[in-house]
Amino acid sequence: MLAAGLWAVKFLLIIVMFLVIRSIGRRVINRMFDKAATHRKMSSGRIITLQKLVVNLFSYVLIFVFAGIIFKQFGLEIGTLIAGAGVVGLAIGFGAQGLVSDVVTGFFILLEKQMEVGDYVTIGGVDGIVEEVGLRTTHIRAFDGTLNYMPNREISTIANHTRGNMRALVDIGIAYEENIDKALVILQDACDKVKEKNPSIMEGPNVLGVQMLGSSDVVIRIISKTINGEQWAVERELRKALKEALDANGIEIPYPHQVQVEKGA
Repeated sequence: MLAAGLWAVKFLLIIVMFLVIRSIGRRVINRMFDKAATHRKMSSGRIITLQKLVVNLFSYVLIFVFAGIIFKQFGLEIGTLIAGAGVVGLAIGFGAQGLVSDVVTGFFILLEKQMEVGDYVTIGGVDGIVEEVGLRTTHIRAFDGTLNYMPNREISTIANHTRGNMRALVDIGIAYEENIDKALVILQDACDKVKEKNPSIMEGPNVLGVQMLGSSDVVIRIISKTINGEQWAVERELRKALKEALDANGIEIPYPHQVQVEKGA
């Protein structure tokens, strides 16, 4: 009974030590990366990516060490535990190929800086913001709030939308009866006014001309280059400004009409 109580006290002390060391270790790691951020030697996304990775690695190593200490309390030596782990690892080696593939792929993603925390990416049909890049999984937060956990081995292609300026594209239709040259001048004037008020626009907006002859309208295309992440806001602002400009000048934007015909008795 006394031995069981003594073992329980030791186990409790080990848990307390684990929590204290983990807390102190995380604080030290966070301070190190905070100092690196102040020197601005790396981008903020790169710093956050590596910071989360180092914290995870520290946690894994700490769990392994304290697991060894707890096993030793049962009378099992760490060397015996490691040897046993080697035998088990040999037995399940073929089944662990997926895990090895995750780690290798994650390593090269980090090494080649293919994506960082805060980047907007498309991976495997999933669009969203990268929240964490680990050696085993990558976490992507979709725009509806869903957090996707993607094994690194399933990442074959990464479309990173956060590298370089982005394109804002707007198509707007006018009626076939309208004067196209007049409409182009009006639209370009509206684009120039938007450019003056919006610092997110890096180039354009430029009215390219007629993009398509639709079934009921002539489609005119406008493009612009914007700061990363601002392309959608610029597109919304352009659509509003272009619609108002066409309305102010009496140029019709076609839309579906319904005609109701009543037969007499």
